[in-house]
Amino acid sequence: MIEAVADSLEGAPRQLRRRWSDEFKEQVVTEALEPGASVSTIARRIGIHPSQLFAWRRDARAERHYRSRHSSCEVVVASVEGAVIEIAKGEVVVRAGVDIDEAHLQRVIRAARSA
Repeated sequence: MIEAVADSLEGAPRQLRRRWSDEFKEQVVTEALEPGASVSTIARRIGIHPSQLFAWRRDARAERHYRSRHSSCEVVVASVEGAVIEIAKGEVVVRAGVDIDEAHLQRVIRAARSA
């Protein structure tokens, strides 16, 4: 028995993936976040599937959330020779050497976050 398998689906259109600029995505997401805006209508107007716009919106919200939580956190390497890491957030400063236990460092960072 001989079986023939096509390399690609015959008749299926070949489309290249479109790339959208970050500026364009930001503009569309801003429009979609307006009160009363319809994501489906906006997506249809620009020629994408609504799920794509929902994903852009979700990603933008996550990015804004991340930036708002970490904008005041600063990480500085205090000494390369002694391999000391300094983490400063507001008035709280945590310094750790290479010999610190990872679990202990995690507990210290959690305590510093809640301070």
